[in-house]
Amino acid sequence: MKRLVCALLCAMLLLFACAQAEEMPVRVASLKGPTSMGLVKLMQDAKEGASANEYTFAVEGTADAIAPLLVRGELDIALVPCNLASVLYNNTKGAVQVVAINTLGVLYVVEAGETVNRVEDLAGKTIYSTGKGTTPEFALNYVLEKNGLDPEKDVTVEFKSEATEVASALLNDAAAIAVLPQPYVTAVLAQNQDLRVALSLTEEWDRVGDGSAMITGVAIVRTEFAQQNPQAVADFLKEYAASTEYVNENPAEAAVWIEELEIAKAAIAEKAIPACNIVCISGAEMMEKVSGYLSALYAQNPEAVGGTLPDEAFYYLGEVA
Repeated sequence: MKRLVCALLCAMLLLFACAQAEEMPVRVASLKGPTSMGLVKLMQDAKEGASANEYTFAVEGTADAIAPLLVRGELDIALVPCNLASVLYNNTKGAVQVVAINTLGVLYVVEAGETVNRVEDLAGKTIYSTGKGTTPEFALNYVLEKNGLDPEKDVTVEFKSEATEVASALLNDAAAIAVLPQPYVTAVLAQNQDLRVALSLTEEWDRVGDGSAMITGVAIVRTEFAQQNPQAVADFLKEYAASTEYVNENPAEAAVWIEELEIAKAAIAEKAIPACNIVCISGAEMMEKVSGYLSALYAQNPEAVGGTLPDEAFYYLGEVA
């Protein structure tokens, strides 16, 4: 009888533990900017209990605030710069995998005046930028080098910790030139009519990129989480794809949610969304695009991707539910 009671208690505890595990929310973190803008419909659905998964969301100003949490297992999914995903994969010996591209090129060169009309015109200039060690730095360096400029000698780049600081420098210095992502580009243009978009780094990359494409951000998942919760990952990919589609098709409504996250004012966000290249590309297409982008960065600077190109295990190719 005691054995039977013990067996029943163990079974009940196991069922309770399983039920608790199923109720655990998927913990997601993303960056202020386009990487979070594509999430806002999913955030609303989760808040209303209309999503397949339960979620918690955190929106951070820098990737440095996200990466340690992911490595420590305090996050399940993170939306981060593409090259950082590769660095984390290499540094953690495969503890993360990339599941989707969430943003293509969103970087622009902005100035007051007409001094910059081609990449070569940046020679001798001081350029404000954010993202040292991530996409903005490597994208700018790649485009400069492909146009015959040495990023170390021919230009001076002053890095700021956040895009808001770059925008402030641009607005306060009439001679400033800056590399800015959307939606900050739209915001500064609205505040100063003398400013203009001089170059699209996406277009410049495409012009010299040997078939590769610029990728600003990706969604990554902890490998352990993906192995233990394949359905949750599949549901996330399906729901995130629907969220990005909704944002692109309904910019006015999405802009209200974006303002609530303090990413940009609704009027700015609505105008910026079409230029933000918000996507959700997974599977084989994701693998092809990400590997091409990382190869371009590796050729420029191996440390940009963590010293070596990631192997095929880096790419999560599970089916969307």
